[in-house]
Amino acid sequence: MSSILRHVGQASGDQIRISDLAIFFGDRAFGALLFLFAAPNLIPLPPGSSAVLGAPLILIAGQLALGRRILWLPEFIGRRTIRKADYERALAHGLPYLRRTERLMAPRLTFMFGPLGDRLIGITCLALAVILFLPVPFANIVPALAIASFALALMQRDGVVAIAGWIAAFATLVIVAVISGALWIATKAFFRALAQTLAIGQP
Repeated sequence: MSSILRHVGQASGDQIRISDLAIFFGDRAFGALLFLFAAPNLIPLPPGSSAVLGAPLILIAGQLALGRRILWLPEFIGRRTIRKADYERALAHGLPYLRRTERLMAPRLTFMFGPLGDRLIGITCLALAVILFLPVPFANIVPALAIASFALALMQRDGVVAIAGWIAAFATLVIVAVISGALWIATKAFFRALAQTLAIGQP
């Protein structure tokens, strides 16, 4: 993946289209684009960025869940562009980490992949992408890590990395459950206090 990413930057003009990235990666486009849209969520981003990145993730993961072998991108996503300067800056920052990760990866536990395994990963990534898309506070990094792990696992057919993705996906469910429970308790307490205040104010 690191070699292809570097080649994309060398072969492109001032702007890099998302559709061009899909063409460059070919049959590995699902994993590559899942990784490219999930990885930025691993660092602090301006408010609303997770929703912008989450929408393409929902589309890509949904197709993987349906068992598509060739990635289809609607025109409004495919024609989106990335400034080459921004792309090269991000590549310079992230490429060393990606290369070190790639050196640790190899085809392992490949029985976890295939028509059924890929669909299960797609369904899970779809659920994680919806969580990323929703404005759930403090719940972006772990699902992004899970999707990025699944993406790398798909490209390298590395079951060990897929297991890491499943662990991160389970952790995401726990975090979302805890946050949702806390918000529900806080909401009930607010309305209970509001009702008591209104009752006291009545003659």
